[in-house]
Amino acid sequence: MFELPEMNVIAKQIQNTLKGKTIEKGSLGNSPHKFVWYNNTPAEFEELTRGKNIGNAKVMGRWMLIDFNPGYVFVLGECGGKVLYHPAGSSVPDKYHLYIIFTDNSFFTVTTQMWGAMELYKKGEEKNREYIKDMKTTPDNPGFTFDYFNNLVDSEIKKGKRSIKGLLTQDQIVPGLGNAIAQDIMFNAQIHPKYPIQDLSIMQRKTLFTSITGTIKEIFDKGGRYDEYDLFGKKGSYVRLMDKNAAGNPCPECGETIKKIQYLGGACYYCPGCQVPG
Repeated sequence: MFELPEMNVIAKQIQNTLKGKTIEKGSLGNSPHKFVWYNNTPAEFEELTRGKNIGNAKVMGRWMLIDFNPGYVFVLGECGGKVLYHPAGSSVPDKYHLYIIFTDNSFFTVTTQMWGAMELYKKGEEKNREYIKDMKTTPDNPGFTFDYFNNLVDSEIKKGKRSIKGLLTQDQIVPGLGNAIAQDIMFNAQIHPKYPIQDLSIMQRKTLFTSITGTIKEIFDKGGRYDEYDLFGKKGSYVRLMDKNAAGNPCPECGETIKKIQYLGGACYYCPGCQVPG
């Protein structure tokens, strides 16, 4: 699944590659998928997108918003798979869930894995979309300061008990993060996934904040994670420190054996030497 860094990588590439192109025809796909969400019929989508120009692309957490000018915004969110640009003359993928042809005969496809939203809204209405409306400040936003993060932790403590993994991956408290990125954030901060947020010292909060922003920046700078694709079908170069490939191997910092546990609906990988439970 794409998380915040990969979304930002693809949005930047769309901005540089697709902006200004005119849509000849937009299609919603040739491969039915009950967990791909559209808000238009194929005929409506084709009619509404014809002649539209690609404008700015921006990211909100795990959601990308692309201007289809005039008057519309295309929303791509909570998905994984391949979001690809194809130069004129390229072969069309056998299966796709979105296919947009431009007047210069280049085209754009999305083929999702698991689930994802591909929706077209009149400009302004996308702000009412569940998960987009009321979204908290994302870690790539200038407003995501330590003071903001510190207050966010305090507000979550008042709501009840929550662990570090819960803070990073549940309810989009920190929008744009998922289970994959959270593993390295917790490792870099040297905090156990089950560590209670109410027990964090001010120094631990600062370390966690730095780990969130620093890990995200590193992944973005490296073009995304090694198992995700960019707009041109190229994999990122960021190799996760804590994932299935690390389990059972020595920790790169202390040499302890990396452990795997199931927690909060997914696998957690951690070092018992560096990440001691609270």
